[in-house]
Amino acid sequence: MTLTLSPDVQDAIAALRDQLCTLHAELTRYQLVIWTAGNVSARVPGSDLMVIKPSGVPYDSLTPGHMVVCDLDGRAVAGELSPSSDTAAHAYVYRHMPDVGGVVHTHSTYATAWAARGEPIPCVLTMIADEFGGDIPVGPFAVIGDDSIGRGIVATLARSNSPAVLMRNHGPFTVGGTARDAVKAAVMLEDVARTVHISRQLGAPLPIEAADIDRLHRRYQNAYGQTGGN
Repeated sequence: MTLTLSPDVQDAIAALRDQLCTLHAELTRYQLVIWTAGNVSARVPGSDLMVIKPSGVPYDSLTPGHMVVCDLDGRAVAGELSPSSDTAAHAYVYRHMPDVGGVVHTHSTYATAWAARGEPIPCVLTMIADEFGGDIPVGPFAVIGDDSIGRGIVATLARSNSPAVLMRNHGPFTVGGTARDAVKAAVMLEDVARTVHISRQLGAPLPIEAADIDRLHRRYQNAYGQTGGN
């Protein structure tokens, strides 16, 4: 399948291919993935398209030209390689969460360990309150290859402030207004998953009151940083 794309959309795709190549390198830099597992995608502004990592290509071999353009039903429309096996899940998220501009999937060790237990990560750190707005939720078990994972992501995040979901027996997915935001959430997720795991080896972590979680989350999302954001 091929589409005739406007010059503006072509320029946006070219920029996103470059950006995604850089962001995939961040996944390896922060040790969130191994071999060819995991992926980052981005919505193409002004169109019903997305750009995503190809299936089965090693991270150290990725180039911008490898990135695959798909429609929001997950069908490839530009690119020489097959898209990620998680494409249907990403596409479902974009169709049903219009504010999402980027989706990330990793198998990062500590977050995936929580997913294997089917246990939410409790909000026992101010960093969790800041970034995730409460407990980091668990989504249902779903098989790979169709939009079942996407359905689980959307249904779970609809009940949460969190940009991250731990898909049971699978691993974490994160979303954001941009692909970079989603990668940041994935990095932060693994950090807090590790810290809370360690804290439980020492004893019972202390919960944060709901009102304080809300206050911390509002401040971080609206007032933190140089431009009023994170």
